[in-house]
Amino acid sequence: MSPTASVLFVCVHNAGRSQMAAAFLRHLSGGAVEVRSAGSAPARDVNPVAVAAMTEEGIDISSAQPTVLTPDTVQASDVVVTMGCGDACPVFPGKRYLDWELDDPAGQDLAAVRPIRDEIRRRVTELLQELGVGPTQAPR
Repeated sequence: MSPTASVLFVCVHNAGRSQMAAAFLRHLSGGAVEVRSAGSAPARDVNPVAVAAMTEEGIDISSAQPTVLTPDTVQASDVVVTMGCGDACPVFPGKRYLDWELDDPAGQDLAAVRPIRDEIRRRVTELLQELGVGPTQAPR
């Protein structure tokens, strides 16, 4: 790992799961981790239900923009966390890859997205511990 670890979260549309994970990691790491997110087929906008779910946590992702996944983005990251991007995510030697199987919040209401959000927060907190970075806020 580099002195400041860098983590890339990847899902298909970069509109829900990966955006929530990136926001949690930025928030909980207090800037101690470089955070990226991308999608293999990015949507035009972030899922408004994901925005609402994160707003409940006091985290604003309303200005986030889905970004296309590139090989350069993967190469610039120490840890790559995939969430359903399948074979679209390029694999490079020396990178740590994690695959988080999570329900897709697309098309779901807020009540259905809350448990997805909460599971993402739990996994991000666990990842911080693995990286040797304590969360700046206690996990819920």
